[in-house]
Amino acid sequence: MIEWFMWVQVGVAVAAGLLCLALGFAGRVPNDLALGALALVELLLLAQLIVAIAAPASGNHATGSVLEFYTYLVGALLLPPAAAFWALIERNRWSTVVLGVAALAVAVMVYRMFQIWTVQQA
Repeated sequence: MIEWFMWVQVGVAVAAGLLCLALGFAGRVPNDLALGALALVELLLLAQLIVAIAAPASGNHATGSVLEFYTYLVGALLLPPAAAFWALIERNRWSTVVLGVAALAVAVMVYRMFQIWTVQQA
C-alpha cells in the first residue's frame, strides 16, 4: 500500500460519509450527490486493488497477513455497491444515512488494511 494514497482514500471516504449523514439527517432521499460521493469512494477502492496487486512486483510487500488484507479489500469493495443498491430500492432518508455509514466503514477498513500491510510483522 502507498501511505499517501491511503490517506486520500480515508479523507474522501470520511468526507463522503459525513456528507451523506448530513443529507440523510436533513431528510433528503438518496440523490446524485450522495451516490456520486459513494461512487468516488468505490473508484478509489478499485484503484487500491490495482495498487495492491502491483505493489509486490516493485518490492512493496505486506508485513501482515495477505489473506486478511485481501479479505478487508474485497469486503470494502462490496460495501458501496450494496449500500447504493439498498438506497435505490428503498428511497428514504435512512437510505442516505446508510450510504454515509457505508462510506465511514470503508474509511475504517482502508486504515486497517494499511495497518495490516505495514505495521505487523510476519
